[in-house]
Amino acid sequence: MGLKLYNTLSRKKEEFVPLEEGKVGMYCCGPTVYDFAHIGNLRAYIFQDVLRRALLLNQFKLKQVMNITDVGHLTSDADEGEDKLMKALRREGKEPSVEAMMELAEKYTNAFMKDIKSLNIQEPELWCKATEHIPEMIELVKRIEENGYAYKTKVGLIFDTAKFSSYAELGRLRLEEQKAGARVAVDEERKSPSDFALWLTNQPNHLMQWDSPWGRGFPGWHLECSAMSMKYLGEQFDIHCGGIDHVPVHHTNEVAQSEAATGKHPWVKYWLHNEFLVLEKGKMAKSEGGFITLQAVADKGYDTFVYRYLCLGAHYRQQLKFSWDGMEGAKNTFNRLKEKILELKDRESVESETELQEEKTDVYLHQFIEAINDDLNTPRALSVMWSVLRDEEIDAKEKLALMCRFDEILGLGFKEWEREKVKAPQEVLELLDKREEARKNKDWELADKARDKIKKAGYAIDDTPDGARLKKL
Repeated sequence: MGLKLYNTLSRKKEEFVPLEEGKVGMYCCGPTVYDFAHIGNLRAYIFQDVLRRALLLNQFKLKQVMNITDVGHLTSDADEGEDKLMKALRREGKEPSVEAMMELAEKYTNAFMKDIKSLNIQEPELWCKATEHIPEMIELVKRIEENGYAYKTKVGLIFDTAKFSSYAELGRLRLEEQKAGARVAVDEERKSPSDFALWLTNQPNHLMQWDSPWGRGFPGWHLECSAMSMKYLGEQFDIHCGGIDHVPVHHTNEVAQSEAATGKHPWVKYWLHNEFLVLEKGKMAKSEGGFITLQAVADKGYDTFVYRYLCLGAHYRQQLKFSWDGMEGAKNTFNRLKEKILELKDRESVESETELQEEKTDVYLHQFIEAINDDLNTPRALSVMWSVLRDEEIDAKEKLALMCRFDEILGLGFKEWEREKVKAPQEVLELLDKREEARKNKDWELADKARDKIKKAGYAIDDTPDGARLKKL
């Protein structure tokens, strides 16, 4: 079975066929670096990582590009409010300056990189910052204007959505139901509530500004993704990813301005969107406050891979309800998985040569790949993984090899897992030796007494094929 992906553009699963055989260009919306990423944001990057790994599994040569928004993202998607980085400066009590904004952006970029490393998210082939691509954005706006899709207002240069006939296609929007002052705030010169800014001017309080043919100003938020993706992937490419909330505004506007500039349709062949991570009160959002960071998860004593496992347990197109009870359940399952993998490593090192059950493992591998190729069905893939772990007819060596193949997609780091070396006091080690000697002599009463004393000292015993091991309670 070849790779099938759910395309937001068609609202159905489609067989994935890239524009150029064997090669894939993929653009993923990256972070706006005005604060720490919350775990809802990070769910999107885990989904994109699984997609990346699935493409590589299917032998595609991949070029993935991800942006970092460090200018132009206003507090409202409707081209109003202030730059989110300006607001962040005030929040942190810093004097407003371009230098301070760039330092802040660097701080949160580094924090984001630390988070994705902690979750074993593979980096794209190319990162690109908005502030480093202003000339490309200006050139793109020139093309849009030359093609007759823009008009000027006191706010700046505005995209005329009425002239772009397929504007509502991606989001399946009902434009006639939009009202001025409702979802989209309009200035008095704007022709339609759906029209959006390409280049904003007359904003004296905005710190980062550049000269342009339309006056000194800065790009509309949607512009950077079009300009940077086309610079590195061409005027048409295969996949664009992002959160489901980007469909009606950000991604819809990206399509409009990109196709208006190039005249090529479709700009992107496959659109993939992940659903929200939700709390009891609704979706997690920085604008609402009270969001949860990955560091907060770690501070509560959770391995960050537990959060990755939690995300893998839900399909990317389903909302994932987050709770600490849910995290506790994921932790218990993850720890059970870890122990199973470590037991396989223990056994594999001492087992004698046995006939490998290649036919059976091939069936399991096929089932796993089939699940992943069915629109990244990670819950089904995890079910296959647990079936393998329960199958007693497969020896440890073959089972471990299969787990490592699965982990090329799951990204949980099976190969790196090792047992912790416990440093126990000398008296505990002596008790362990006495217990082993008693067991050899079949003196079970003495062995049990030694075990009980070891437990009182705060240690448990794991009896493995390699011998007894201590574990801190």
